[in-house]
Amino acid sequence: MNQPLLNTLPPDDVDVVIRRAEEAEVDEMWSYVGKKNAQRWLWHAIDHQTGKVLAYVFGRRQDTVFLQLKMLLAPFGITRYHTDDWGAYTRHLDEAEHNVGKQNTQKIERKHLTLRTRIKRLTRKTICFSKSIQMHDIVLGLFVNRYEFGLPV
Repeated sequence: MNQPLLNTLPPDDVDVVIRRAEEAEVDEMWSYVGKKNAQRWLWHAIDHQTGKVLAYVFGRRQDTVFLQLKMLLAPFGITRYHTDDWGAYTRHLDEAEHNVGKQNTQKIERKHLTLRTRIKRLTRKTICFSKSIQMHDIVLGLFVNRYEFGLPV
């Protein structure tokens, strides 16, 4: 929802449609802080139908971080998760609601490419990198909030 735009429109001109995100694509994206063995992961989920970002968290590539993301996704009522074959997904998602494969994760992989193109510190071979975890998370968080949620930064 673009709140600044909504604030400028008369209430009679605004139609609100609320729907549940039944299917989500979930994936993690690698970067580093300071040195390459100090890995930092962006875990995020997008609506499989629209491609809109639903939630994201930062952390290590561990089950506890995925569980934080899963907790943020709980209010959406997701009944189907599309992921790659990373072990955290198979350990913490029921087999009936989990679909493994690259065929249904193309939108989120495209988002990864967009992030790597627009934020130089996410590029794999670069001299630009974050020196602190705080700045890394702030830069990525500001980008997601501005370009995905339309929030002012």
